[in-house]
Amino acid sequence: MKDFKKILCAVDFSEHSKDVAEYAASLARMTGGSVVVLYAAPSLSQYVGFHVPPNSIENFVGEIVSGAEKAMESFVAENFPGIKAEGRIVTGYAAEEILGIADKEGADVIIMGTHGRKGLDRILFGSVAEKVVKSARQPVLTIRPSV
Repeated sequence: MKDFKKILCAVDFSEHSKDVAEYAASLARMTGGSVVVLYAAPSLSQYVGFHVPPNSIENFVGEIVSGAEKAMESFVAENFPGIKAEGRIVTGYAAEEILGIADKEGADVIIMGTHGRKGLDRILFGSVAEKVVKSARQPVLTIRPSV
């Protein structure tokens, strides 16, 4: 079995994120690995052309990042006790950020949730997990929400 010394755990702070963290924590315990817990805040830059002032968008994104930093600190403490884990907040398109950080950090595996959207929801919202699975250089473990 391959060594999974560096685990990238991508979360969105939904209630399903605890399940994703549980898998990452278990794998880290089994392998003695460390975890980078990642949250990608949306940049919202695509909305500048919709007559929304750029400074309003920047302020809103700043509030999202500020809230995410606070949430990340408690999330890591609560879900990764006794494990070398570090929380990271980035801004941008989630799939691209996950892939970029995984490569930059030399992650051996990516663990992330999937919402399991189907039909029109999938067409409208796409699938970050699907894009990561199709493009990642490392194995990707996707965790579906409990029903």
